[in-house]
Amino acid sequence: DPSGTFGQLRLGLAQTTCRKRAPQRHCRVLESRRKPVCLACYKFDTGDVPKVLDKYHNCGPSHHLAAKEIRQRDEAECRAVEEDGKGGDPLYLPGMFAFSRGLPA
Repeated sequence: DPSGTFGQLRLGLAQTTCRKRAPQRHCRVLESRRKPVCLACYKFDTGDVPKVLDKYHNCGPSHHLAAKEIRQRDEAECRAVEEDGKGGDPLYLPGMFAFSRGLPA
């Protein structure tokens, strides 16, 4: 995409039996716990040193009653991030700035 690079990452999280302070290699997943799903979307420009043009993050529970609505909102937000910079909008839009003449001192 000439307007930049878009990336989307979806992660499923799970609580384990491991402790934060003493991490172990083999941890058992606690099955009866909540398992939130996280979504992150990023849009980078095409410069030599890429800058983040837009981003969206959300971690929501997958068991929630409104999970479908949350997924739809996440998809819409990520589409908006992906579209950032594509429009070829002019640098200055009509009505963006207003000037007034000052009274003589």
